[in-house]
Amino acid sequence: MKNLIQSLQLHHGYLAGFLTCAGLMGAAYYFEYVLYLDPCPLCMLQRLATVLIGVGFLAAFFTRSKPGQSGSWLLIAALLFTAAAAALGIWAADHQLWLQALPAEEVPACGPSFDYMMETMPLSELLKVMLHGDGNCAEVSWTLLGKSMPWWTRVAYAGYFIAALFALWKVWPRRR
Repeated sequence: MKNLIQSLQLHHGYLAGFLTCAGLMGAAYYFEYVLYLDPCPLCMLQRLATVLIGVGFLAAFFTRSKPGQSGSWLLIAALLFTAAAAALGIWAADHQLWLQALPAEEVPACGPSFDYMMETMPLSELLKVMLHGDGNCAEVSWTLLGKSMPWWTRVAYAGYFIAALFALWKVWPRRR
């Protein structure tokens, strides 16, 4: 086991990051299509962040440098992109947790379903709703160990953010 851990390299982490993002998206679709939990606008923004993080890790995997070498500008750009997408995910999850913590009388009004908004709203309005959320975002419809879904996604995004920063620190060119 010790030899296995010592043999792991950054590119294994990039692949693990991509695969966990794919797993999170699989879970999101399971919740939507098997458990019939409709995603709210902030949930959709978190899905977008998850996909972007996965794309960033996949790009880092394919642009990785050889062990002991500093990273190429493509690898550094992929890791910066991943960190920015993780920061977006943290913000969206925090905003949804804030909405969930509001007293019932301060919760914004519920809006139509996300599918309906995609069909009828212009992109600028849809993005505004996605960034602000609505009353649907304040509803807690699923918990694990007493914590709601955005709490768990925030933990995942924080892990992705830390992993991307760690990888950046390892591959950043240094003067010798």
